[in-house]
Amino acid sequence: MSQRFTVSKSGGERRPSDIQGEVNQLFEGDDPPASGGAEAEAEDAAEVVLVLKGDSNPKESSPFINSSDAAAEKSQQYDGKNMALFEEEMDTSPMVSSLLSSLANYSNLPQGSKEHEEAENNDGESSRKKPVKAPQLGTLMGVYMPCIQNIFGVILFLRMTWLVGIGGVIGTFLIVFMCCSTTMLTAISMSAIATNGVVPAGGAYYMISRSLGPEFGGAVGICFYLGTTYAGAMYILGAIELLLIYIYPGAAIFPLEGLEGAEAEAALLNNMRVYGTILLTSMATVVFVGVKYVNKLALVFLACVILSILAVYAGVIKTAVDPPDFPVCLLGNRTLVWKTFDVCAKTVESANGTVTTQLWSMFCDSPLLNATCDKYFVENNLTQVQGIPGVMSGILAENLFGNYYEKGDLIARKYMDSVEEQDQPLTNSNRYVLADIASFFTLLVGIYFPSVTGIMAGSNRSGDLRDAQKSIPVGTIAAITTTSIVYMSSVFLFGACIEGVVLRDKFGEGVHGNLVIGTLAWPSPWVIVIGSFFSTCGAGLQSLTGAPRLLQAIAKDGIVPALRIFGHGKANGEPTWSLLLTACICESGILIASLDAVAPILSMFFLMCYMFVNLACALQTLLRTPNWRPRFKFYHWALSFLGMSLCLTLMFICSWYYAIVAMVIAGSIYKYIEFAGAEKEWGDGIRGLSLSAARYALMRLDEEPPHTKNWRPQLLVLVSTDSEQNVEQPRLLSLTNQLKAGKGLTIVGTALEGTYLENYSQTQKAEQALHKLMETEKVKGFCQVTVSSNMRDATSHLLQASGLGGLKHNAVLVSWPRNWKQGDDNQTWRNFIELVRETTAANLAMLVPKNISAFPSNGERFTEGHIDVWWIVHDGGMLMLLPFLLRQHKVWRKCRMRIFTVAQMDDNSIQMKKDLTTFLYHLRIDAMVEVVEMHDSDISAYTYEKTLVMEQRSQMLKKINLTKNEREREIQSITDSSRGSIRRKNPAAVTTQLSVTEEPPAAAKEEKPEEESKSASSPVSPPAQVQLIHDNTTPASPATPATPLTPGEGAQSPGEQVQMTWTEKCDGEPDKPPGAATPGGAIKDIFNMKPEWENLNHFNVRRMHTALRLNEVIIKKSSEAKLVLLNMPGPPKNRTGDENYMEFLEVLTDGLNRVLLVRGGGREVITIYS
Repeated sequence: MSQRFTVSKSGGERRPSDIQGEVNQLFEGDDPPASGGAEAEAEDAAEVVLVLKGDSNPKESSPFINSSDAAAEKSQQYDGKNMALFEEEMDTSPMVSSLLSSLANYSNLPQGSKEHEEAENNDGESSRKKPVKAPQLGTLMGVYMPCIQNIFGVILFLRMTWLVGIGGVIGTFLIVFMCCSTTMLTAISMSAIATNGVVPAGGAYYMISRSLGPEFGGAVGICFYLGTTYAGAMYILGAIELLLIYIYPGAAIFPLEGLEGAEAEAALLNNMRVYGTILLTSMATVVFVGVKYVNKLALVFLACVILSILAVYAGVIKTAVDPPDFPVCLLGNRTLVWKTFDVCAKTVESANGTVTTQLWSMFCDSPLLNATCDKYFVENNLTQVQGIPGVMSGILAENLFGNYYEKGDLIARKYMDSVEEQDQPLTNSNRYVLADIASFFTLLVGIYFPSVTGIMAGSNRSGDLRDAQKSIPVGTIAAITTTSIVYMSSVFLFGACIEGVVLRDKFGEGVHGNLVIGTLAWPSPWVIVIGSFFSTCGAGLQSLTGAPRLLQAIAKDGIVPALRIFGHGKANGEPTWSLLLTACICESGILIASLDAVAPILSMFFLMCYMFVNLACALQTLLRTPNWRPRFKFYHWALSFLGMSLCLTLMFICSWYYAIVAMVIAGSIYKYIEFAGAEKEWGDGIRGLSLSAARYALMRLDEEPPHTKNWRPQLLVLVSTDSEQNVEQPRLLSLTNQLKAGKGLTIVGTALEGTYLENYSQTQKAEQALHKLMETEKVKGFCQVTVSSNMRDATSHLLQASGLGGLKHNAVLVSWPRNWKQGDDNQTWRNFIELVRETTAANLAMLVPKNISAFPSNGERFTEGHIDVWWIVHDGGMLMLLPFLLRQHKVWRKCRMRIFTVAQMDDNSIQMKKDLTTFLYHLRIDAMVEVVEMHDSDISAYTYEKTLVMEQRSQMLKKINLTKNEREREIQSITDSSRGSIRRKNPAAVTTQLSVTEEPPAAAKEEKPEEESKSASSPVSPPAQVQLIHDNTTPASPATPATPLTPGEGAQSPGEQVQMTWTEKCDGEPDKPPGAATPGGAIKDIFNMKPEWENLNHFNVRRMHTALRLNEVIIKKSSEAKLVLLNMPGPPKNRTGDENYMEFLEVLTDGLNRVLLVRGGGREVITIYS
């Protein structure tokens, strides 16, 4: 583990050597030497801070919770005498006593508003360090009261009576029960998560992100932030509604007097926008200046809420004895707006006789009795009913069922007669109480749900609690129980005490413009009006305080790169930028200007947050992760699933289109974090779920091999690294991305030489380099580094051990070995050939790009061109499938596909083209088809020349690793043989025979490179075997073609391992000793000797002839192609011809820019069937 030591002094001058000595002694187990004045030296002691690599949050990275530097230092110390057995591990494994001491001294400071308040108070006292006080808040003040304050809010005071009137007692009770059940189930799940270890301040975001991972955590955290921000807008709109309608209507900038219908509605909304913006600016300024003022006012706002609710209950009790006098005037069954008239009558009797009232003037053209009046006014009588008949009046029966209205409908009393014509148009509509919006059951759910939010207030303050694991469950569940009882009882009490038309009168227009719930309160309606105004202002301040800190926490986690700027703030940590963004988003809610329109929006975000809290608990419970040990035991995964289902149901009940929008927002954030966010490992449940799902899928995959239709290249990409462990062929991963398009299995592997213990750091460095390159090239997959004593074994281990179960690679992608001819070490190409043999033995496909540096990067685009496939032999369809896959990528999308196949003398090329075209049609592959005819021809002189050069080089490669003396002996042998070859021009002097000698059996000869099996001290025995070597710098001498051997002379069965050599014996000339000639003369003779074509290996000649002919045809047809794919021939079965195999492939691909050699894996990979 990498470590960093920071040594700082607190006072006095200390020599660096003294400090370093103490650091060394600290980790060696010896006590630091004491120098004069132990007490003074203890104060000046160097502070050693051990920083371990990990997450940015020390509470999550460290194995135990450590809150003080002294405890951190103590955890590294140990008794050198009693703990000698563990002394080498003490730097990473602290003693139990140190661990327990650290836990005992742990204090989790609040990371929310309290620390900012303390920072402001301590600005002038920064030089004086105060002792940290432990959190002292208990369950009542730390959890219960904050939850009560957050749950009771604007909806209870402004909309609860209207909800009961529109939905009826039964319907509203059902809504309240569903919403309260949802929050109760969520609280149970939240309690289980909150008590599963220490939860730092952060609330729902922290719990969800650490339980479901950074992607879900970031998405839901931002949704929770948006919900909290729009909640602030809702509270501000509620406060403005109270101000302009109930407290001081004369403050309206856009007057409502004399306006009707849409004009009056527009004026009201504009007033809400103007005053809402002013109030938002004022609140944001208060939060910016100092959050301590918000915290000091919190108790005042809480007192207002409690007093208001108590006033309502007191008023309900009073109605049983003495109902208040709030009359409602009805014309027929229609409710009149009681503002501009004094008595509910058409005429009154006075001393002067019958006199018309103000109400008469509203519906008639003059105050005279013979005036022309509204027809409905004339035909119906006026009735005055009591708006608050009292709890004992029996009005509950009339209010049991709902009354839903369209916008503009009259608020009429049920079970009351009215004389009116069906087609009569509505006149004097501004005199009646009308429905301002269309109402339906799902709308009521969306408007009501914000009144049960706020259950996270306790968990958000976990840093302030004395015992968070005890207080959060008890306080939260008790608060939800209390508020649920209040809400459910209020539904019945409102229905039993208040007249139905008053309940459905949203703004109290029929009761002299009073707040409807205020008419029920005791001792005065103003208690509710003033109390609710201050409580809504307080709730708005709390939202503007909490939302920026939530955004700051998300930004500081670094999971959303676009939000990093919002992690900064003032010097004391105040989130200035986050507050600015919160105010802007809140302003968008205020511009909507309708409380009823904003409430469903924040309901969506809160419901989504609660849904994922339940999902997190259910997931952790079902996965049974070892770390899931919550202290709160009263939970079950079924309850969590029920809560999650209720949340999802309520989302679509509230508003299906808002639910879809919220999900799209959350999904977009999720994908953004997944694509561009920082990778975090928080031990989340999603990773555990992924592990379980992967295990299940792997077990199913392993049952049977995949069907041909499901075959796709699962690549093992073998790359090499330099001395700095940087990948040498980065374009290999570009090609991987283009082949895979990010799908399927990809394993990028590299091999290191040495031992694992000595090369562990190099292994880690190589893995990091592979990871970085894979991210750069956007290759999704895994990387693997193998260390072995030699590269050949390491590569073989990669080939054998990569993958797991049924998820294994079925194809190997490896680059053509560069400069294999020039290197002194021939092990590189030998390893390559052995890799080809191993992939063949393992039935794996093999892809070998040649000139990989010329392949396009992922950013390039081919606007035209061809991908040419040379289909020489059938390999299972790999050559057909690979171009199709490449053309799915944007680099190759514009390229067209051409398929060439080779026809022999006895083939019908016309029929072959028809058959191939039909085959491609059934394969659903668009490609041009061409059949190339290759007739038998004589083997050219160039073929013999290339073969001779190849065999000369082969002999040189065999001797290239010999010692100096061995090389001299070999050169002497070659010189002797060459001179004898020259004298062979006289037939009488030399007897030449062409012998075919079989290889020794496999039991007698191990499969080793020849230089390993050959003894260095063994002399060259007669008859000497000709060793022809060739220097690449010496041009081949011109020669005339020799008569080729007939097919019968070199015929051999494909399975035989044969070696064709020729030996010579000079008549009358004894064998010369190895050192008879000088090396200089020998080399001169070698370079001047003439090739002997008739003695070449006929098998090599024929293979060279095929390679040259194919290369000529390919160059002719595909020289302009963007990519050429062709079959890769297999290596010889006997290893003596390995170097020739490489030469054949070089000749075959000579002159081509981009070549992909393909070797099938022995199974069909493409099918014509669906």
